[in-house]
Amino acid sequence: MTTGVRRRMGVEERRQQLIGVALELFSQRSPDDVSIDEIATAAGISRPLVYHYFPGKLSLYEAALKRAADDLSGRFVEPREGPLGTRLLRVMRRYFDFVDDHGPGFAALMRGGPAVGSSATNALIDAVRQAAYDQILSHLRVENPPARLELVIRSWISLAESTALIWLDGRRIPRAELETQLVHDFAALAAVSAAYDEEMRALLSRMLKDEPHDGPFTDLAARLIALAS
Repeated sequence: MTTGVRRRMGVEERRQQLIGVALELFSQRSPDDVSIDEIATAAGISRPLVYHYFPGKLSLYEAALKRAADDLSGRFVEPREGPLGTRLLRVMRRYFDFVDDHGPGFAALMRGGPAVGSSATNALIDAVRQAAYDQILSHLRVENPPARLELVIRSWISLAESTALIWLDGRRIPRAELETQLVHDFAALAAVSAAYDEEMRALLSRMLKDEPHDGPFTDLAARLIALAS
C-alpha cells in the first residue's frame, strides 16, 4: 500500500496560499473577527509558521487586500464597444458580484477594518478609485477632463461605494435594481452638470447619441417623463 506524501510548498507559493485563505475568511466575516489561529487551521499549518511568512495579521490583511483591490480594479475594465449605458451596466454587475462575494471584508474596509488609516490601505483604496476613474474617462474618450466632468465621475464612484455598503446592510433593495439605478445616477449627474456647462452639454450629447431604445439611459428618460406627466 502506498501512502500520500505532502508536497512542501516554496516560500512564495505558501505566501500566496495564505493570502488566498485569509481573503476567503475575511470575505465571510469582518477581518477583526478572524484570528491567526483560524487562518493557520484553514491553511493546514501551525500558527508560528504563519508568522514565519507574515509578521502579523495586519500585514496578512494588507496582502489579502492588495489581491482583492487588484480584482476589484479589474471589474471596471470593459471593451469600448456599444452604447455607454450598456457598458456601465455590465461594469456595475461585475462590481456587485465582487461586493456580494466579499461583503464583510468590503464593509470592514470601507467602514473601519484592522488596517484602515494605514498608508498601505489608503493607497490601495485610492488605486481602485483611480482605476475606476481612468476607465470611465476611457469610455468617454476624454484625455484631459474638465473640472465638472472630474466632479461627476468621482462623485459617482463615491456613490457606488456608499450604495454597495447600504445594500449589504440587509439587502433590502433588489441588487439588479441598484445596478441599473447607479447607471441612471451617472447619467443624471452628467445631465445636471450639462445644465451649467457647454462642454458638459456636448459630452452628454455624445453619451446619448448611440443609446438604443431599450438602453438604460433611454429607460431613465422615460421614467422622468412619466413622473412629469
